[in-house]
Amino acid sequence: MSSLTGPLNVTSTFVTFFAVVGPPKVMLSFAHVARGRTTLVARRVALLASGASALLGALCAWTAPYVTDFFHISVESLELAGGIIFFLYAVGLVLGVHVGADSPEEVDEMHPVVSGFRELLLPYVVSPLAVTAVLVESLNRNDWGWRSSVVASFVAVAMIDAVCMVATTGLLRKVHTTTLEMCSRLLGLLLAAVGVELFLTGLDHAIAEWSSASH
Repeated sequence: MSSLTGPLNVTSTFVTFFAVVGPPKVMLSFAHVARGRTTLVARRVALLASGASALLGALCAWTAPYVTDFFHISVESLELAGGIIFFLYAVGLVLGVHVGADSPEEVDEMHPVVSGFRELLLPYVVSPLAVTAVLVESLNRNDWGWRSSVVASFVAVAMIDAVCMVATTGLLRKVHTTTLEMCSRLLGLLLAAVGVELFLTGLDHAIAEWSSASH
């Protein structure tokens, strides 16, 4: 997450988004969705979720200064909140609790595309890490050109995610449930560390801000 405060260029921004919401973070969640649906339905879910994620990312990037001013939110607060939420989500993975997943009864009552989209909401469409990264990157420079570059980087990552999910849907549907659970818990441990790192980054920035204000 150190690239959030690194050099301001499109390449570093793209790498940041790829790290927080790229295929390594999305494919495992999508594998759970693909197993319970036909290949066609799973691909529709992948495309819909990627489109929604790209749209939300673009909206966050273009409105970042207005949203943070309206709610009186600092960059430090964004990092702290994003770190806490993502840490809780990761702990759920470690414990085998899939946060945001619907119960079997609810899934039966919903359209398979809708239920699949809901399963991808927190880890992908409204990823705390991704939203935090978009807002922080957009606030680094106060001009529309920079924010448009942030949007382009995020949309590019969402397109890569979509291509990877669509291309591997058939393979992911064949992965055994035990294998998915094992990978989920391992990934959860790693993601928990990412959430802690983001929280500590926000805490470090907040302490530095308080220190400079006191002087």
